[in-house]
Amino acid sequence: MDDFIYDGLPSRVIFGRGTVAKLGAEIERMKLKRLLILATPQQVGEAEAIRDSIAGNCAGIFAGATMHTPVDVTEAALKMVASGEVDGTIAVGGGSTTGLGKAIAFRTNLPQIVLPTTYAGSEMTPILGETENGVKTTKRSMAILPEVVIYDVDFTLSLPASLSATSGMNAMAHAVEALYARDSNPITSLMAEEGIRAFASALPRIVEQPDDGDARSDALYGAWLSGVCLGTAGMALHHKLCHVLGGMFNLPHAETHSIILPHAVAYNAEAAPKIGEVFGRAMGGGPAASALFDFAGKLGIARALRDIGMPESGIAAAAEAVSGDPYWNPRPVTHAGVLALLTRAWAGEAPAA
Repeated sequence: MDDFIYDGLPSRVIFGRGTVAKLGAEIERMKLKRLLILATPQQVGEAEAIRDSIAGNCAGIFAGATMHTPVDVTEAALKMVASGEVDGTIAVGGGSTTGLGKAIAFRTNLPQIVLPTTYAGSEMTPILGETENGVKTTKRSMAILPEVVIYDVDFTLSLPASLSATSGMNAMAHAVEALYARDSNPITSLMAEEGIRAFASALPRIVEQPDDGDARSDALYGAWLSGVCLGTAGMALHHKLCHVLGGMFNLPHAETHSIILPHAVAYNAEAAPKIGEVFGRAMGGGPAASALFDFAGKLGIARALRDIGMPESGIAAAAEAVSGDPYWNPRPVTHAGVLALLTRAWAGEAPAA
């Protein structure tokens, strides 16, 4: 066994069906009085239901969360925090809403409760990605890590099958990259393999039958594991690519991760043989990159960046941005390598080593 360091993240997780009923008890346990509920414009209904359930503990609803956590949106929410004497936040939604809660916490140190409705997994990380002037940057701080996450499987039943598939692939990327990230260790590798296995089993069942509660439970379990992996082991080429593409072209977050993942795995396959070993056990035989590309096709997910709004003219600029300031990666990140990767991903071609 090689030497390793494992830092466990101190968050409280409540998992199951109907677990939203425990929200009031958690608010009381945390001694919070005035909470700001965060949501996207599309999830105002869910936010209002939470408001009604916590009665006098709600200081208001901010329903302006959006993908890539723009700094100006955070600043607008902070005005409500200040005017409402808020002492905590409740984020109801996916990665966009969770990101907003984390951005507020980073600036104020307010405690967070998160009620995920997707498989984003970011609720389990002390990592914040936010966008300003077309550039997405990341921060890492324990102030960013939510204190309580309530996973209620029932909250995910209404997530459309197509969004479930891309959200799940996004979470799988967290697990995959944890297999070779700089701070990878045996504990996160076990979680990563279990997370990949859970999604490999659950996502096809959800696409076929979106109201399958057991499949939804397995996927949410995978999201939790994958989020822990991301928060503990860190990021490499895959996340750098997605952060650059999201910031430069405002591409949809989960879809970008779904498309890039097979190509990033192909790029690192020889330098990180553990990927192949894990996929052999979790998803069957064959190269991991091909397995992921075929899996996305089976789920009906877009496999070309051009299909989600990236202009062909942006390939060169994105390659320059990624290779000019790369995250740590097991294989050196070169301009030529990234350019070839992005060219194939833009066109929707199968990944190539």
